[in-house]
Amino acid sequence: MSELATRRLDAHNPAPDGTPVPRVCQSCEARHRGICGVLTPEELAHLSKVSGKKLLAPGDTLVADEERVVSFANILTGVVKLTKILADGRQQIVGLQFAPDFLGRPFSKASKISIEAATSVSLCTFPRAELERMLRDVPGFEHRLHEQSLAQLDEAREWMVTLGRKSAREKVASFLVMIARHSDPAPGSDEDGPVTFDLPLTRADMADFLGLTIETVSRQLTALRKTGAIRLESNRHVIVPDIDRLEGMMGD
Repeated sequence: MSELATRRLDAHNPAPDGTPVPRVCQSCEARHRGICGVLTPEELAHLSKVSGKKLLAPGDTLVADEERVVSFANILTGVVKLTKILADGRQQIVGLQFAPDFLGRPFSKASKISIEAATSVSLCTFPRAELERMLRDVPGFEHRLHEQSLAQLDEAREWMVTLGRKSAREKVASFLVMIARHSDPAPGSDEDGPVTFDLPLTRADMADFLGLTIETVSRQLTALRKTGAIRLESNRHVIVPDIDRLEGMMGD
């Protein structure tokens, strides 16, 4: 068994000294799939004492562009948008983050982007000093953080291809597939059945993110609905009957 595997202990497999996993961590996706997956029960217990839960409403800003960074966070639920604000006030959405992504950029004193809630968001926050301690003292933590950063870099590079080379139809299909892949399945749903989710962005934000006009986004959503690739039950609620079919329209 690898060192990483042996460190993934849960409430039914406590530490040798009997330390249980804190209750707040037992069902946390960031613990199982995020950076906390390499922490032992003792380390989780320590982290839970200095961390806190933060709730954001859609539109709330967590960190502004160029603001000093004093804490970091794991996304527990919801979608966060990353934006860059130009000197004249123009905004460009440069990325989206989902649970259990890590929010923040270690080793930088100030944020290079604005971090804003696109939907209702819940976060587990912890002080900068605690992150720096874990990077220094916890085996495997820096490696896990590096892995997650590289995964986000890969997604950003793929999105550059989407923006630079794909048609409007392919861009909208790619966006919908990205949201579908990050959506939690409905309780009791069939793994091979329809995927349902609420769009985390307004039509205006989708247009900004995709490099299209609002009218083009709306036309392409209507066109995808007419082909049967998606169903729109409201302005934001989307049903994808066959995710493979929608993926085939991405142009990859």
